[in-house]
Amino acid sequence: MSDELIIIGGGLAGSEAAWQAAKRGVKVRLYEMRPEKMTEAHATSSLGELVCSNSLRSNDPHSAPGLLKAELSLAGSLIMEAAEATTVPAGSALAVDRTLFGEYITKKLSEDPHITIIREEVRTLPDTIAVIATGPLTSQSMTDALSGLAGEEYLYFYDAIAPIIDADSIDRNKVYAMSRYGKGGNDYLNCPMSKDEYEQFYQQILAAEKVNPKGFEEKKVFEGCMPIEVMAARGVDTMRYGPMKPVGLPDPRTGKDPYAVVQLRTENREMTAYNMVGFQTRLTWPEQKRVFSLIPGLEHADFLRYGSIHRNTFINAPALLNKDLSFKQRPHLFLAGQITGVEGYIESTAMGLIAGVNAALRIQGKTVPEVPPLSAHGALIRHITEAEGKHFQPSNINFGLFPVPEGLGRMRDKKLKRARTAELALEAWKEYCLQVHAA
Repeated sequence: MSDELIIIGGGLAGSEAAWQAAKRGVKVRLYEMRPEKMTEAHATSSLGELVCSNSLRSNDPHSAPGLLKAELSLAGSLIMEAAEATTVPAGSALAVDRTLFGEYITKKLSEDPHITIIREEVRTLPDTIAVIATGPLTSQSMTDALSGLAGEEYLYFYDAIAPIIDADSIDRNKVYAMSRYGKGGNDYLNCPMSKDEYEQFYQQILAAEKVNPKGFEEKKVFEGCMPIEVMAARGVDTMRYGPMKPVGLPDPRTGKDPYAVVQLRTENREMTAYNMVGFQTRLTWPEQKRVFSLIPGLEHADFLRYGSIHRNTFINAPALLNKDLSFKQRPHLFLAGQITGVEGYIESTAMGLIAGVNAALRIQGKTVPEVPPLSAHGALIRHITEAEGKHFQPSNINFGLFPVPEGLGRMRDKKLKRARTAELALEAWKEYCLQVHAA
């Protein structure tokens, strides 16, 4: 094996991976196909270019995004350094001047003596230790290479994400636990609707504001997983014969099937978060909050993640990745960024950090420490490696991904619970950083 690390992709994840490996004295060859070959969405040749929003989300240290950013900063993240250097006013959020941001990252990586930047497309998977960080708009050649490794059935080209709700915010007096026809135990929570409630809900979905697809997001890729609002547009009863089908789910309070039902499926073993089954959507976030709060039992729902549908390239990580982000079949290849099944700028950066550290330690023949499950980084890795493969979809960071720390399971004060979870996460992360530094 070579003592040089190959990194394919100069987005947030690839740039962070290169930075982390170089900090450990490892020589890096960073490949970026732009500007020789542009994607449908990128506009510049800058490394770490932000394609969509210029926001890196909340700075609140007790929020999940704020916690993840705090961990990144503690680990000496280049992306966080660039963000702080190019920040623009955005209230409690961290937003950047995207032009200056990309230029800052490009300059830092170009000036690092351990990093060589090569502007060309990589079409095949390397035989030496490498990090694949090609992003949601992976080129066709690399897509073909990944498909050959992962298998076509484990490589996806769009994501269809349904909202996730904090379990504590569900009104248990209005929902009931049951699986359809009693098969599988009480794995689902069911929100029953009367005819009047359903028809009001139907009308509000039709009237709700939607997000328009971007030019590079072809409509045809979404046909396999229809948005709930598209179902509604096809007829008043389409949803009732789809995800809101009430058959086999009698309400124990009446003994009869409701007119319609919304099913909630648990997202984790601790049952602290629930997914709205079949509710992938392009409604705007404020409209999701307004319309979905009409569902009985969800009037005061706390949305940990809103639904979305967009162009993406990602693998079925639970089936394919080890916890160190290496491929099970080819452990010399690491994956980073959105292609692993995380969603968002800082989440992609976090996976780049872990992949870069682990690949560098592997090259140096050193032990790779486990990322603490209690940390925000560990919560993301837990999601992409332990989630149920059959229903796997990308996720951004949220407290529903975290294991419940010992002693906090019965705490009812949500704000206090999250603050304590964040404190424990940072303690565990600091210990991890010390282990990496000492390796």
